[in-house]
Amino acid sequence: MTNFDLTSLINKKRKKLKFLEMAAKRWVGDLKESDLKGKKVLVRADLYVTMDDNLNITDDSCIHDALPTFKYLMNYGAVVIICSHLGSPGGCGSTSSLKPLLPRLSELLGVEVKITDWCIGNSVKNLVADIPNGGVVLLENVRFHKGEVTNDPWFARNLASVADLYVNDCVLTVHRTDASSVGVTRFLRPSVAGFMVHKELEYLVGAVSNPKRPFAAIVGGGLLSSKIGVIKHLLEKVDILILGGRMISTFNRANGLPVGSSSVEEDMIDAAKFVIEKAGVYKVALHFPTDVVVADRCAPDANCKTVAACAIPDGWMCMDIGSESIEAFNASLDTARTVVYQGSMGLFDFPKFAHGTNAIAMKLAELSSKGATTIVGGGESTAFIHRLGLANKISHASTRGVASKELLEGKLLPAIVALDDASAY
Repeated sequence: MTNFDLTSLINKKRKKLKFLEMAAKRWVGDLKESDLKGKKVLVRADLYVTMDDNLNITDDSCIHDALPTFKYLMNYGAVVIICSHLGSPGGCGSTSSLKPLLPRLSELLGVEVKITDWCIGNSVKNLVADIPNGGVVLLENVRFHKGEVTNDPWFARNLASVADLYVNDCVLTVHRTDASSVGVTRFLRPSVAGFMVHKELEYLVGAVSNPKRPFAAIVGGGLLSSKIGVIKHLLEKVDILILGGRMISTFNRANGLPVGSSSVEEDMIDAAKFVIEKAGVYKVALHFPTDVVVADRCAPDANCKTVAACAIPDGWMCMDIGSESIEAFNASLDTARTVVYQGSMGLFDFPKFAHGTNAIAMKLAELSSKGATTIVGGGESTAFIHRLGLANKISHASTRGVASKELLEGKLLPAIVALDDASAY
């Protein structure tokens, strides 16, 4: 082994250890009444609600997700200072203000939540000083200040100055280096994970790195380029790898098979060959669709038919996996004790091409009921799990796509790295 190879191996192992350390971060559940009573706690939360043109909230699920952390801190007598964002404003604007959230937040928390006119400054300090133990104050949109997204040290210091300690419960932004996610941790100790962030790490780092076996991964989607990082990271860990979605056309091209008019990423052919080769090296049971649903155009009312995956005819494009593939994939999952699902099996926005995605989702729910650990990796994957009403039948369905995808790629997330290590206490 050359010095270069040895250095590369050492660096790879160091990165792997750093990644595993993200699952061992201190979290809010480690803090008790003696740590929290009378303390002012800055909480980075995800309050990214959707609103109509009249600023009426149409989806408040993210507020409900944040309640366990808020209520835990309130119950132990802390003053809860919530900071969040809405949109990506360059300045103040009514459509990005957090003020429309105040009535709903107050209703759900059972206290009158106060809101500041700005996110830092003397007016904020004065308002926070008047909040009783167990009370809540909401800071105005932190992205109204340009120092938020640039992680400006002066802004971070001022944001942190009203608090004694810090809790990050915003999965939406843990992959970013914002002041409210990373910068404030330089000034506040302890800095710990909230309930949502802790659960995300528990499953997407802990359960994936130390799975119950057999361990299966199901990866789909339209573009191999958007999934190759996930596939490569999981390839070294899983016993079973199932690949589906429209990206299989690139694998077909790599294997010299016809693809019809299906979209192929020509610059990903070598990556596809790499996956096939490494699956053999790692002795991973690699499964591709044996039949697919093809259409004459990409439209909800397109003509469609089921053909062998190795014989897609000219003028037809792959849109979903077929019934034979569904049956084979489900059979291969019967013995799995841990399953990660990321991406769709077809163009599930069109009902006639959603059968594969729906079937695999229902299989995960079945496996969960039998004691398997099932993890759905955010984005479109979580969207169709919720659409089918299966979210409460899955061990963990990640709420946000970018962070979960980067965790499944084995990447270090800046806002997680910035939190306190559990081993330090």
